[in-house]
Amino acid sequence: MEKTNPMPARPLLNSASILIVEDDPRQLGLYAKALRDYRLITASSAAGALQHLAETMPDLIILDHILEGSERGLDFLPQLKTLAGHVPVIVISGSLNVKQQLAALSGPRSAHYALEKPVDLDELERTVEIALTECGMGEVVAWLQSLERLDKVDGDEPDRRFTERLARQYDMLKTLRLTGGPPGVSSFARRYQVSRRTIIRDLREIIHRGQLDANLYPGSAEE
Repeated sequence: MEKTNPMPARPLLNSASILIVEDDPRQLGLYAKALRDYRLITASSAAGALQHLAETMPDLIILDHILEGSERGLDFLPQLKTLAGHVPVIVISGSLNVKQQLAALSGPRSAHYALEKPVDLDELERTVEIALTECGMGEVVAWLQSLERLDKVDGDEPDRRFTERLARQYDMLKTLRLTGGPPGVSSFARRYQVSRRTIIRDLREIIHRGQLDANLYPGSAEE
C-alpha cells in the first residue's frame, strides 16, 4: 500500500499540516515552494490519502482532480469528507467545467474551494490561509455556538462546556500558529481564566488530534 511522505520544507512544529493529493512532481515542487511554512504530506492516489486520514488528521487537504491511474479526485471526495468532515478541502483541476466546479462545491460532503490550473501561487497561498483560519474547526465552533444560542443552553450544561473548551482550544491553536513560539501554560491560563491543569489538558487534546507536534510541548505527556 502506498505510503504518504513528508515534503521537504522548513515549517515550525506548530505550523498547520496540509495533505496534498497530487501525482505530478512538478506541481508538488510548486506547492512545496508556495507552502513552505506549513507541514506538508503528500499522497499520489486515493488509497494513499485515505490511508493517511486513517492514521492522522491534517488541517487542510489539497486535492488534485486527475491522479495516477486515471483516478478522479472528485470521485472519492465524499470518502475524504466522511473520514474528515471538519477538514477543509481545496480542489485543483484544469479539466473541470463550471457545472463540475459547482458540483464540487455543493452538498454535505463538498469542497470549500475550487482552483483552476495553472495555479496562481499567490491565490493558492491566500486561499490556504483563509481555509485554515476561517474554515474547518472554526466553522465547527461557530456552528455549535449558534445551536447553543438557538436552544438557550445553560452555561453549566455539559454541551456548553464542550463548546467552550473547543472554542478555547481553537483560539489557542491560532495564537500558537501566529506567534510561532512554544505554548505558555501560565499565560494561557490567565488569558482564559482557567487553571494550568485545564490548559495542559487542552494541549494534550490538540496534540492528540494531530494539530500540534508533540515535540512542541513534551511536558503535556507527563504533567
